[in-house]
Parts: sequence; structure tokens; C-alpha cells
Amino acid sequence: MAICPLCEIQAKMSKNGRPHEHLSKTDVPRIFKGAKPRGFEEQDYQCQICQTKFTHSTSKNDLAWTVWRG
Repeated sequence: MAICPLCEIQAKMSKNGRPHEHLSKTDVPRIFKGAKPRGFEEQDYQCQICQTKFTHSTSKNDLAWTVWRG
């Protein structure tokens, strides 16, 4: 199935932003602890329209929104 227009926009976000209205959380957040303030979280989301999966990361070294491919 093709990616929907809202997910296309979401995939291009380079900064932290809110998930669009059709993205829902699929699992509990993964919390990575490190020396303060280096800890970060990752949360998985899935679009209810096109079933595209994303991971949102608060790590400054990762992309904010990553699309799962494959």
C-alpha cells in the first residue's frame, strides 16, 4: 500500500513535532538512560490509514521521525 500524504509530510519532519491525527502508538516507549541529560526515548507509531510505521526519537543524534521500510 502507498504511503498517505500525511505520512509523507511526517517523514520529512527533521525536528521534533507532533504525530499527525491518524498515527497511534503501537507499543510502550523505550527509555534509554545515560548520564544526565543524555537519556532519550523512542516511541513507535502506526498510521491507521496506510499502515506505515514510524519511530519517534528524542535523541539529538537521531532523526526525529524515522519511517520503517521493508
